[in-house]
Order: sequence, then structure tokens, then C-alpha cells
Amino acid sequence: MNESSSSLSQCPCGSGLEYDACCGPIIRAEKTAESAEALMRSRYTAYAKGEIDHLTETLHPSSRHDHDAAAAGRWAAESQWLGLEVRKVIEGGAGDAAGEVEFVAHYREKGGLRKHHEVGLFTQEEGRWYYMSGKQVKPETVQREAPKVGRNDPCPCGSGKKFKKCCGSGRP
Repeated sequence: MNESSSSLSQCPCGSGLEYDACCGPIIRAEKTAESAEALMRSRYTAYAKGEIDHLTETLHPSSRHDHDAAAAGRWAAESQWLGLEVRKVIEGGAGDAAGEVEFVAHYREKGGLRKHHEVGLFTQEEGRWYYMSGKQVKPETVQREAPKVGRNDPCPCGSGKKFKKCCGSGRP
């Protein structure tokens, strides 16, 4: 289920602006994105609103050879887009030739909450920003603060029993 296509609603990109004052004019090609971040936000909004043509048009021509618009359309339609979190922006302004935007797109798909964490790479040519490619950001490795308790170690709860016979048994 996608966001409503009403133009008087708040923009899905999370800017706090109305759609028509934010990503709407970029998606409708009434104006160009002024930065790599603005283009990235409009691309997220295009997924949320099912505007797949915008995804194709804003993809750099050298990167379009393996673009599957039908698959992007299915993903957009089968997902509920819950929010966008911009984590870091490196360059990508009016005077830059390139930029990077690290973002997390939160969505629900097949009943589960998911997130797409990426560093998007953008380039500007003749005053127009294009999406070049993205690199998935791997989840951080979780490190234990306490040592791992083995099955035959004393239970950390203080009962005096082995862990496997106490808290590690899986029984209440």
C-alpha cells in the first residue's frame, strides 16, 4: 500500500514540507533537484508514491543498462513506505560534481518491518543531478559486553545450577 497521491499532503521524504513544495515538482519534472540529497529524497518519494518513471529518468544514463523498472514498480507497490532517515551527506551541493548520501529507508513488506540502508552515489552533469549507484551498508556487528555463558558453566543468575539446567533450559 503506497502513500496517497494527494498533492496537499506532507511529503513522504520527511522534510516536513508539503509534497508540492518539496519533491512533487522534481518528480513531475517541473524543476530539477538542487542537490544530491534533494534528488535522493525525491527518489524515495517516487517509491512511496509509485512514480517509477522518475526513478528511471533520474538514473544516470550509464547506469540504466541493468535497471528493471518493472521490479522497482513491484517493490514500490508491495511495500508500505514508513519513513526516510538521512544519516550523512558528503558534498553534493550546487557547486559539486558529485556527492554521497547515506540514508535508511524504512518500509513494511510481506508483514515484516524492513530497512534499506545505503550510501547513494550521485553525479551532476550540466546542472542536473543523477543517481549513479548505491552501496549497501552492512549491519554493525554486535559485540557482547559480558562473556558468553557456556552450557556447563554456572548460571549467572546465582542459583548454583549449571546454565543448561537453569536459565539456559528454555523453560520458565
